[in-house]
Amino acid sequence: MSTHEELFSTPVSQNSPSDHLSGREITVLLVEDDRSLRRFLEVVLERAGYHVKSAGDGVEGMKAALSSNIDIVITDAIMPNLNGYELCRFLRETPGLSQIPIVLLSALEPVGSQRNEPIDAFLVKPVAPEGLLECLAGLLVKVR
Repeated sequence: MSTHEELFSTPVSQNSPSDHLSGREITVLLVEDDRSLRRFLEVVLERAGYHVKSAGDGVEGMKAALSSNIDIVITDAIMPNLNGYELCRFLRETPGLSQIPIVLLSALEPVGSQRNEPIDAFLVKPVAPEGLLECLAGLLVKVR
């Protein structure tokens, strides 16, 4: 059975991540230009109990970040209109958004100055669902 088939046949977790202080659901902003990968990650996150706001590029991601109450951002590095690196810098420079954890996804290993980007985690594509969920859980523990 492929990873995609396993994912879609796995039951939804009953233990949804929540902000233990307020009891509210954790909202993830997912910014990914590849439609099929975005949908796959949406399903992974939703089945794990996260509320997902999705955007197809950095500009849409920027608008969503400004208009939504988000707890964590997952963004692709290379996208049209506004890439993930530019989105990360925008988030870090914006009051009210600067402390939100950011996970950057890329098919390329980080090199040189990319390692100094204002991110909290870097995951190489293709990302395993378990690895992504572990990464999110770890980052959310740090900020709580």
